[in-house]
Amino acid sequence: MASLFRPLNLPSQTRALSRSTAVASHQIHDPDDPKQVALYKLYRPERVTPAKRGIELLKTPRLNKGMAFSIYERQYLGIHGLLPPAFMTEEQQAYRIMTKLRQQPDNLAKYIQLDGLQDRNEKLFYRVLCDNIKELMPIVYTPTVGLACQKFGFIYRNPKGLYITINDNSISKIYQILSNWPSTDVKAIVVTDGERILGLGDLGAYGIGIPVGKLALYVALAGMQPDWCLPVLIDVGTDNQELLNDPFYTGLRRKRVRGAEYDSLLDNFMKACTKRFGQNCLIQFEDFGNQNAYRLLDRYKEKYCMFNDDIQGTASVVVAGLLACTRVTKKKLSQEKIVFLGAGGAATGVAEMCVRQMQSEGLTEEEACQRIYMLDIDGLITKSRSAHLSDRHNKFAKDLPDTKNLLEVVKTVQPGALIGASTVTGAFSEEIIKEMCSINPRPIIFALSNPTSKAECTAEQAYTISNGAVLFASGSPFDNVTINGKLYKPGQGNNAFVFPGVALGAVLFKVSHIDNSLFLLAARKVAESVSEKSLNEYSRIYPRLKDIREISIKIAVEVAKHCYANGTATLYPEPEDKELFIRHQVYDVEYEDLINRTYSWPAKDSMHGFPVPVIRRNSMDDE
Repeated sequence: MASLFRPLNLPSQTRALSRSTAVASHQIHDPDDPKQVALYKLYRPERVTPAKRGIELLKTPRLNKGMAFSIYERQYLGIHGLLPPAFMTEEQQAYRIMTKLRQQPDNLAKYIQLDGLQDRNEKLFYRVLCDNIKELMPIVYTPTVGLACQKFGFIYRNPKGLYITINDNSISKIYQILSNWPSTDVKAIVVTDGERILGLGDLGAYGIGIPVGKLALYVALAGMQPDWCLPVLIDVGTDNQELLNDPFYTGLRRKRVRGAEYDSLLDNFMKACTKRFGQNCLIQFEDFGNQNAYRLLDRYKEKYCMFNDDIQGTASVVVAGLLACTRVTKKKLSQEKIVFLGAGGAATGVAEMCVRQMQSEGLTEEEACQRIYMLDIDGLITKSRSAHLSDRHNKFAKDLPDTKNLLEVVKTVQPGALIGASTVTGAFSEEIIKEMCSINPRPIIFALSNPTSKAECTAEQAYTISNGAVLFASGSPFDNVTINGKLYKPGQGNNAFVFPGVALGAVLFKVSHIDNSLFLLAARKVAESVSEKSLNEYSRIYPRLKDIREISIKIAVEVAKHCYANGTATLYPEPEDKELFIRHQVYDVEYEDLINRTYSWPAKDSMHGFPVPVIRRNSMDDE
């Protein structure tokens, strides 16, 4: 292990090349402060020498360091001779990986290579990911993960996560499946039923790539310990006929089960998870179909520590972007009118989060709802359609003529912000963007649909048509755009700015329930983290990706304060220094010695040779 204390303020120093940029707890305690030293000893993770030896150790990704094992470790752990005789630093290994990765022919090949690395060497995988987060995040998650899910049966190599099917529908059966997972210290589960994977629709069991990718971001972006993470796929069949006819398909070949049997399976899953891993185990729902997403959130949010990232995480990150925009427009969110193209679970969640922010700025709920206009597949949500609308949509219904024409709605409403969550490619036409520019000196246009091919407009289109006036964000990353010699860096409204920090806080402080106020706190913290340079020089309304881990820690601190104040944080005793506590729990991508240090006892207590009395040996003394 490295020395007990490390220099303070490491991020402001020039790091040696051998140090990862994803520092964990290296700079957070003062060796001259007895109180901080005492807290360090209380909070620090303790090393335990692994019980595994030899080839079994090398095949354990959590322990394997490849050629970075020292000669002492190789001999002590029984792996000497099983590795090439060279010795490499972690940085050398990372250089090897990145060199090979950049030679791959396409992003899917890069995904497969990184997937293999994660299967072999966990620390190195996260070192490479953390050090190259802007380059690799689109590989391990959207948009490449969408393609990986579509091709999952073809590229499948090693099992990742658990599969729970409709045929395992009892608490006992599901508990046994959960018990097959090698880690007993699971604290965070990401679960999907594969019905609505990104903007790609029903991918059934191929959707397992989403929980796997999401949890990789938990580790890389928040420092969650990999052992705490469990990806789960609930397989109730698929209504995608192409998959049912796919010879490589890895799931149940049957139509989706719905209704009471589906609800029973989800109920039993939630009960089994908390029975196995404890009531404070975080369960994140991901990419459930619209008809189930809200319903299941309402069903479980008061009983379990859970959230739905598509609804609450998306809402939080979009509101964060809108709050950052208000620093440019100099208008409160409650002063803007907002038009949504798309009224699914994600869009409705964003609208409701906007209402909460507007309420915090002084509006009533009714006044806030009147400033939000939504279009679904049947057009503008109006009062004439009230009989066929859900309660969630009814409150946004307007006393206006029915229309499916987005341009007509923009001209009528005169909005300050236009948000796309429709998965309709090119829905924000040149005419619509120009109309937004005629209404506002700095129009807000968010094309949030994933993957990139489904975006309502591209960053280049938005900046070019508006002559750089637009405040633009997208759901998947777009390349930088240069117009008239000025560089624009489009912001990505990625949930990764929010969910890792909320999850980290919930897990570390054993939060019993996650309410929407936590996501509003997270949105404000993300908006605060956008620099003036980003806003004014690059028109980038989200923080830099490389800052996400620090933002996650700040969000986790806010989660802790809020939850101890309202009584939902159950970690006892309450940590005296919450930030210090968090920083000592986060995952460090640097290799550590696997063998614990030995220590001496006092000489008088470790002496051999206590005098042995003379023992009569009858068999020897007989004549």
